[in-house]
Amino acid sequence: MTGKKEKASEKREKRLQEISLLRTIPYSDHQRWWSEETIAIVTGANRGIGFEIAKQLAGHGLTVILTSRDTSVGIEAAKVLQEGGFNVDVHQLDILHEESISEFTKWIKEKYDGVDILVNNAGVNYNLVSGNSMEYAKQMIETNYFGTKNMIKAMIPLMRPSAAGARIVNVSSRLGKLNGRRSRIEDEALREKLSNLETLSEELIDNMVSTFLQQVEADTWQSGGWPQKFTDYAVSKLAVNLYSMLMAKQLSERPEGEKIYINCYCPGWVRTAMTSWSGNVSAEHAADTGVWLALLPNEAVTGKLFAERRELKV
Repeated sequence: MTGKKEKASEKREKRLQEISLLRTIPYSDHQRWWSEETIAIVTGANRGIGFEIAKQLAGHGLTVILTSRDTSVGIEAAKVLQEGGFNVDVHQLDILHEESISEFTKWIKEKYDGVDILVNNAGVNYNLVSGNSMEYAKQMIETNYFGTKNMIKAMIPLMRPSAAGARIVNVSSRLGKLNGRRSRIEDEALREKLSNLETLSEELIDNMVSTFLQQVEADTWQSGGWPQKFTDYAVSKLAVNLYSMLMAKQLSERPEGEKIYINCYCPGWVRTAMTSWSGNVSAEHAADTGVWLALLPNEAVTGKLFAERRELKV
């Protein structure tokens, strides 16, 4: 077992080194579809992965809207980036509350008249390192899934037409997989419906998370065929991944010049406050794939889950 862990660690380290090298290669002029007029929103960007995504996007010359649930903390985070010469604006946003999303949407429309990139980074995880308590399962689902979904619905009408297409990137997890090694959905009939784009629907995804929460409340979730590790987090991120696949299908029907590409990515086990600083990946590396997806040059990649710039199967 130790040998396997060492090999996995070596493999991961090698890939991180490859990504570090890739990040040193600048985008060519014909690849750069964006400019300082391009507006990118990053939710939950006052610290950790979100802050690093905002920093890297701003470093590429975009205008970044940093959002934070806590107004004063967001202002301080934005100030750090502004003092570094980055074009960063800031606004309060709590994705748990629809009125906060509505107020933010109105502000974006009035001040910027639209948006080009949305990075849904805001999220929570209460089971850190070990343990599998369901104490905060409801808040986990409401924040990670419904909050993310509500942001997507609010921003789509504001996404500006362009030849390159607008972009939505959802910070998710490889734990949110139907057939994952640690996150398998055991109900074969449900798994089949969820994995088939012809039967996948928003109602089906909502019913899945509703059934899970009902079983949590009844304390029967352990026999419900749900992932047995980081269960509530895994279910919330599975819902995000599935909803992104569904939206990718719907958004692909938009005419050329009005396309919106939506993808998810797993940043890994990151050294941030969310993991009590126990992760094995820096926030800088963790942000890379999200930034890469947001800036993909004229490539119609959509409805996918990535990790370390490689596609994973949901």
